Amino acid sequence: MIFLQFALRNLRRHWIRSLLSIIGIIIGVIAIASLAILGNSINLLVANLITDVGDTLVISPHTAASDTFVGDPRSAVDATISETQVNEIRKAAGSHRVIPVLQGADLIRFGDKQGNAQIIGLATDDIPFLLDLDRGQYVRQNLPGCLIGTYLADEFELEPGNRIVIGDAEIRVVGILRERGYAADINPDYAVVVAEPWYNDHFGTRDEYSMVIVKIRSLDEIDTVKDAIDYQLNRRDDTVDIIDSRDLIKTYEEVYEQMTTFLIGIGAISLLVAAVNILNVMYISVTERIHEIGIMRSIGTNRRDVLQMFLFEAIILGIIGSIIGGAFSTIGGYIISAAAIEVFTVGTTFGENATIFDSTAVAYVIFAMAFGIVISTLSGLYPAWKAAQLSPIEALRHE
Repeated sequence: MIFLQFALRNLRRHWIRSLLSIIGIIIGVIAIASLAILGNSINLLVANLITDVGDTLVISPHTAASDTFVGDPRSAVDATISETQVNEIRKAAGSHRVIPVLQGADLIRFGDKQGNAQIIGLATDDIPFLLDLDRGQYVRQNLPGCLIGTYLADEFELEPGNRIVIGDAEIRVVGILRERGYAADINPDYAVVVAEPWYNDHFGTRDEYSMVIVKIRSLDEIDTVKDAIDYQLNRRDDTVDIIDSRDLIKTYEEVYEQMTTFLIGIGAISLLVAAVNILNVMYISVTERIHEIGIMRSIGTNRRDVLQMFLFEAIILGIIGSIIGGAFSTIGGYIISAAAIEVFTVGTTFGENATIFDSTAVAYVIFAMAFGIVISTLSGLYPAWKAAQLSPIEALRHE
């Protein structure tokens, strides 16, 4: 304990230098933890919006530019999947649920509000299977009506029983859909969902589907079904593209991991700069106290005790800086994440229930604090070793 007291005494004697070292550690810990919390918060926000549909295959018409970059104007082709192809998909999918989807867009009006919205046409039997209802009732085959996505309903202040105008056709709102989030298949939160016959009458289409969704009962069968559909429709020419929703989730996870690693790396650089400062401070401390070390060694203090004394100084700096940095990073990470989520979701109701902190965020704070202590200890290791190796006679002669 006496060498711990010596370490504390020396830190107090050179409190300005110690304070600067602590500030460096605080900045490094805050940088690591806050940036990691920010990355995790973005992940939680996106996870709140993306529906986990790992049991879904999405089949879309193949175009000549299907493999080009996103936004390529050549891919904006009004291609469709025919009824014949849908039947072939049903044959290949076997007992798994096959849901043809019609998608278009039109101007909708309600009172003094109007705007363009996506119109989704589905068979009435498929709607309850694919979409959850928040309030109202589902569309029936013999009862004309539509379902409104939750965010579109909020924007237009719609409730079941209201009547809206789609294009030049009036239709009654029978239900409001529950929030579904972005998914690999359809995104109804800002859309109007109608029965397939009404859609065909309104847009003048017949047997021309935008995509086909296949819901797989078991994940163990998804590859088998995917291969069967690919063989059935693409054995001669590529007529459809088959998207496995697991690929979307995997891509998202990879992007998140890379982003978080990048943010943590930026924070680690700040902490390494603080470590260099601690190394410099400890080295100067050893140089200034060579005579003191000589006296201690001459009265019987062994090398290990001298090593411990100087190492205690580095550890104390690391602990104080990491604890303060952890506290500030928790507060700062929350503020930064809340501000970032507000920016990302401005003008929408997306992410209203997104969680900023979870067990992962707490783990990042603990990791940053532990990293700060370890880096501080390692920074003081060489100066402490150098002090322990000084010869008592040479140290006493030092001026």
